[in-house]
Amino acid sequence: MSIYEILCFFSAAAMLIAFVNSKIGKMQTTIAITAGALMLSLIIVVVGHLGWLHLNEVATSAISQINFENFLLKGVLGFLLFAGGLGINLTNMKDQKWEITTLALAGTLISTFFIGFALYGLCQLFSINLSLIYCLLFGALISPTDPIAVLAIVKKLHAPRRISIQIEGESLFNDGFGLVIFVTLFTIAFSGGNPTVWDVTALFLHEAIGGIVYGLALGLLFHYLISATNDHSMELLLTLCIPTAGYVLADRIGVSGPLAMVVSGIIIGNWTRHTGFSPESQDHLDHFWELVDEFLNGVLFLLIGLAMLTFPFHSEDRLLMALAIPLVLAGRYLSVRLCYFGFNRFRSYNPFSVKILVWGGLRGGLALAMAMSIPAGYMVLPEKGIDVREIMLVMTYSVVMFSILVQGSTITKPIERSKQLEAEQEPEKP
Repeated sequence: MSIYEILCFFSAAAMLIAFVNSKIGKMQTTIAITAGALMLSLIIVVVGHLGWLHLNEVATSAISQINFENFLLKGVLGFLLFAGGLGINLTNMKDQKWEITTLALAGTLISTFFIGFALYGLCQLFSINLSLIYCLLFGALISPTDPIAVLAIVKKLHAPRRISIQIEGESLFNDGFGLVIFVTLFTIAFSGGNPTVWDVTALFLHEAIGGIVYGLALGLLFHYLISATNDHSMELLLTLCIPTAGYVLADRIGVSGPLAMVVSGIIIGNWTRHTGFSPESQDHLDHFWELVDEFLNGVLFLLIGLAMLTFPFHSEDRLLMALAIPLVLAGRYLSVRLCYFGFNRFRSYNPFSVKILVWGGLRGGLALAMAMSIPAGYMVLPEKGIDVREIMLVMTYSVVMFSILVQGSTITKPIERSKQLEAEQEPEKP
């Protein structure tokens, strides 16, 4: 089958799971699709091992034809982040600008180094020869929260305003900084390079700041184009040009496409929405992009669930998978708690803020795509054929699945309690 045919069948499978869930399960759609795909993967593996059918070879071959890294990082990511940016209220984000900046920058850095050094210590304890630089690389790829997973699950639960803005804003903006750390450590680990402070600074300025500036220019350009027409169909079609040609051009000039999509989405959603669109298009804008978002999220999370079929597993992998989950949660808690030590000096917050930010800091396809970009052949345990890429993939996969299925499905309770507390604390209206 061609890649197009495979994606068509996967799209149909994702929508079928979503439909069945809407009638029976009533789970959040993203969680239901991921869980359904994981169950299907397990069934295929068991049936294959029993020798009844050869579905595992067929399924593995089909999934392997799709380059998950390119599909996400150079494909659907632009659409999903632009849709996320459209839903951001700029006024609320201004109120939380320092919290978002601190969580995105300091929080990611703290988590990266805590996870890296702690993982290195655990590997030494269990006689696994994983170098410190590889442990730090895992910390860099797993520390940024995934905006796709966060927006798909947490945002729809309607957490209290300050908490919601913090977790959404952090997830949308911490990718640029996380990418700088990941690329720098990747260069040290695999190319023999030794980046200087200026190299890191130049990379950050070019990728992150360049992405923001490019996103501003892109958003302004399409604001004026949309404002110049009253054809509501053309207005919506013009928004499609941003995550398609706009995202590809960002990749070509070497700036952060994800940051550019978020910035341009904020401009279109907060400015053009009210001044550039015709009244009919204002009604259709959110519905159109919500439909695009739901469809692409469905396909993406189905692929995440099925990705297990392409991974090799050894006993050492299972040990590291079990260690990775509490380690990442500990790194997330430490980074958020340290940030809140500073926040609490200037204003008061909902008592559930730290708990929701820690448990709602979901990981998803972005971390998996970065793990898949790691080259194979750098052996950790050559006698068993285990290399760095395999270890990174299985640890990342365990964290992602736990994040989506367990954290995503249990975050509702603390959010409901935080909303109840805020309702009780509101002054009574005369």
